[in-house]
Amino acid sequence: MTEHVLHVTRTFDAPRHLVFSCMTEPEHLTHFWGPIGTSAPLDQITADARPGGAFRTVMVNDADGSAYPTSARYLEVSAPERLSWIEDHSGMTVTATFTDLGDDRTQVDIEQINVPAQMMDPAAQAGFLTSLDRFAAHLARLTGAQR
Repeated sequence: MTEHVLHVTRTFDAPRHLVFSCMTEPEHLTHFWGPIGTSAPLDQITADARPGGAFRTVMVNDADGSAYPTSARYLEVSAPERLSWIEDHSGMTVTATFTDLGDDRTQVDIEQINVPAQMMDPAAQAGFLTSLDRFAAHLARLTGAQR
């Protein structure tokens, strides 16, 4: 059996502590969790960001209301450097490493291991990248408000 692995690197114009917080706090996750065309209602997000803690969310298709629940367990929470979790239903492990580039810029390296075959599809990967675009827009709103 082939182990499916994906790597994504993205640089955000925001300080590392803020980028990390946004990845672990429901009040932020609700703004960008899921690809364009979905929403993640705040009342359906749980993020107990500690090793063994639960992560749960429901993505809702904005067009037809279809719901896509996700649950995971945090494996590592080392603020603000690393965050890792394993999805309960798929066994996919996600590790995000946050690197301070200076000048309030943060590089995030995301590694996904044991990626389900359907998520290896280019269309699915493109959807995932739109969630990172939404994340960048959320960070821009936050940092714009701080400046």
